[in-house]
Amino acid sequence: MTSRNEQLMELRNQHVPAGVSLLNPAFIARAQGAIMTDVDGRELIDFAGGIGVNNVGHSHPKVVAAIKEQAEKFIHTCFHVAPYELYIELAAKLNELSPGSFPKQTMFANSGAEAVENAVKIARIATKRSGIISMEHGFHGRTLMTMSLTSKVKPYKYGFGPFAPETYRTPSAYCYRCPYGMSYPSCQCACADKLEEFFTGYVAAEQTAAVIVEPIQGEGGFVTPPKEYFAKLQAICKKHGTLLIIDEIQSGMGRTGKLFAIDHWGIEPDLITTAKSLAGGMPLSAVTGRSEIMSVPHPGGLGGTYGGNPLALSAALAVLKIFTEDGLLTRAEALGVKLQTRFKAMQENYEVIGEVRGKGPMLALELVHDRETKAPAGDLAKKLTKVCFDKGLVILSCGAFGNVVRFLMPLVITDEQLERGLGILEEAFQEVCGKA
Repeated sequence: MTSRNEQLMELRNQHVPAGVSLLNPAFIARAQGAIMTDVDGRELIDFAGGIGVNNVGHSHPKVVAAIKEQAEKFIHTCFHVAPYELYIELAAKLNELSPGSFPKQTMFANSGAEAVENAVKIARIATKRSGIISMEHGFHGRTLMTMSLTSKVKPYKYGFGPFAPETYRTPSAYCYRCPYGMSYPSCQCACADKLEEFFTGYVAAEQTAAVIVEPIQGEGGFVTPPKEYFAKLQAICKKHGTLLIIDEIQSGMGRTGKLFAIDHWGIEPDLITTAKSLAGGMPLSAVTGRSEIMSVPHPGGLGGTYGGNPLALSAALAVLKIFTEDGLLTRAEALGVKLQTRFKAMQENYEVIGEVRGKGPMLALELVHDRETKAPAGDLAKKLTKVCFDKGLVILSCGAFGNVVRFLMPLVITDEQLERGLGILEEAFQEVCGKA
């Protein structure tokens, strides 16, 4: 007998283009916390979190209540036409909580890509420059500008050119595969210093509006820069009047044990983009930055019909209350310690795990066929994700070579659910890779 999942897959293939990919063949009927249940009644432990969207968990009761309460008042007016207090309230909250001891302002959009697009617009008009530098292995979205800034060609850019002009990419701080053949800490974080050379050989500093970088690269494989990196990068940007945009779309909202991942490096960016877990699953993104920069665009130059939707804003305010009032950041820190310990132990048992990296509970395992050559094991990562799914655990692969397994489980996951999930992961490693 054909299952409901199989029926829906047949309908999906008929009515939805193949370009809208599916990573797993399970259609979800309901989800709560860290557990998803598909249309056939099968439970799945969620270590993917909707690609970093569900930090406070699926259908958190406080988020659901906030959405319901607002829906009974009004759903949409368009802030530009008939404004409402929620927009100002959330903007003020993000201005208060984001790093930086200077006055800040915030605008809202719908997706992470829109946030990046607007950050680029703001940087360009504020500096009167056009060049934007992003990082190798970086990911910023799939619109024209953000696709141009994104590094990986397949599947994100292939066949979709030509791309936006005045976008450039420089090597990232990928210490495990240093693009300059150096090793940390003896390199003294030379990859940041190389930005000066980049200004000479690729785009002049006087033409560069901003450098945009993720604190921890998401799709790029959770590449995590050393502690000195961002201070050096920011110093060079300040020297040349270039703005530093920190893309917190995947790493933000408690994912690393701090509300903003960049706080681990102790710098104050000029602009920050947030989305994903900002509104607990509702479509909302934000650009937060220095007031003197954010206030430059003329009236009507920023915004959009749905930007700052009342339901999404209500959800985001509930999310921030969960972090500030319910101790979720403390839980995230403890979760990160537990995961680090388990993954380091797994690295000792499985030769295929070349590196464990990340911060807090935003962690990843880079899989290699040989630890000496570091030959990427994308085939094993693909098998691992499938075996985990078959056993009831959803995980994601990423990275330029598709050989990195990343973990984005909801921070509200229970200890029992976590142990079950890690047990499945170990079983999958045993089955796919065997012990060292």
